[in-house]
Amino acid sequence: MASVTKTLERYQRCCYTPQENSSERETQSWYQEATKLKAKYESLQRTQRHLLGEDLGPLNVKELQNLEKQLEGALALARQRKQQVLTEQMEDLRKKERHLGDLNRHLKLKLEAEGQNLQAIQDYWNSGAADGSSNFNLHHSQSSQMDCDPGPVLQIGYHQYFPAEGSSVSASKSMPGETNFFQGWVL
Repeated sequence: MASVTKTLERYQRCCYTPQENSSERETQSWYQEATKLKAKYESLQRTQRHLLGEDLGPLNVKELQNLEKQLEGALALARQRKQQVLTEQMEDLRKKERHLGDLNRHLKLKLEAEGQNLQAIQDYWNSGAADGSSNFNLHHSQSSQMDCDPGPVLQIGYHQYFPAEGSSVSASKSMPGETNFFQGWVL
């Protein structure tokens, strides 16, 4: 009976002494947790080295076979993902190709239409110049519509008057108060 009493007293001391026992248990719990985490960390590091092909010497045949299966599974997943990415990229490139082909056809049709319009304007121009009934007035220095001076000519607000032959209007006629500088502005 004495041993039962001693056991009960020891139990009560452990369970009912809140301050000392509680902090001691908490410290012990944290120590155990830290030990477990340290062991897990070392195990993960060892596994990583094995997967990288390092530190394989202490492994037996069964462990090497398991490692090989893990690597084959990882390789299969990597190849599958690579194939998926390549397929998605190919589909995107095909969409872009179709879009650019459509855009190219649209621009080609537009260019052909513009070319036909330009051809019609050139034909009209050439037919009018040939029979002399062109609505386009030639500059006095041009002998034909296509004989252009390559230099730029800018005549804003000034129109030089060239009277038709046999006309009684003189080109040198001036208005009252008109100077030679402004001759041609007012007729």
